[in-house]
Amino acid sequence: MSARFEELGWQQTPMGVISLRRRFDPTVRADVFEVKLDDEHLMSSLFTVAEKELARLALARTPGADLDVVVGGLGLGYTAQEALHDSRVRTLTVIEYSDAVIDWQQRDLLPDTVGLAADPRVTIVCADFFAAASATAGFDPDNPGRLFDAILLDIDHSPTHLLHNPHADFYTHSGLRSASSHLKPGSRLTPGGTFAMWSDDPPDDHFTALLEKVFAEVEATQVWFDNPLTRGQSAATIYLGTRR
Repeated sequence: MSARFEELGWQQTPMGVISLRRRFDPTVRADVFEVKLDDEHLMSSLFTVAEKELARLALARTPGADLDVVVGGLGLGYTAQEALHDSRVRTLTVIEYSDAVIDWQQRDLLPDTVGLAADPRVTIVCADFFAAASATAGFDPDNPGRLFDAILLDIDHSPTHLLHNPHADFYTHSGLRSASSHLKPGSRLTPGGTFAMWSDDPPDDHFTALLEKVFAEVEATQVWFDNPLTRGQSAATIYLGTRR
């Protein structure tokens, strides 16, 4: 196998084959780590700005200390790692569907996030985020009904471009209401918990309006970043809302 390309791991899942590969990219003259689902690119270490902003923007609007945070989708680990940079984070529960993705982090195959899985604040749960969000028990198998200060979601490409058709139920009024029930409620003096979601598409007015029916102080913020492949800029959208 060429030193310019290496498949580091793969697994068959109901959604398809998920794989992690390392390749040398001559454009940036560096190793790039990528996750693919069959032939579809899911994420790349070339583009991490929006994943980090998901955590930064969400926690910036989340009040209090000793925060308990959920991350939906482990991926390459950048969102979880950025959340841990906030000293207020007491616990970080990561819900990841694929045990292969968890194994990649536990074996420290990704140089930028070495040590993430071993951080004492981190608990990685191998489960379906969307099933957990719709269930009363929620995201902590050892503490059913536990409430969290923030939920950060980065799984599907967008509310309309899904990795798996069953995920569609989440992007409805009832699905979002179920997710909000796992956030800590607010009071007259303190806002409730924060819901934040990454999307690879421009802001979707229909989805924003749907969020506004469930959450308060809804925003759809575009995050721009340099794209070395096009030598221009690309953008992602971060949706934010606060439990009423």
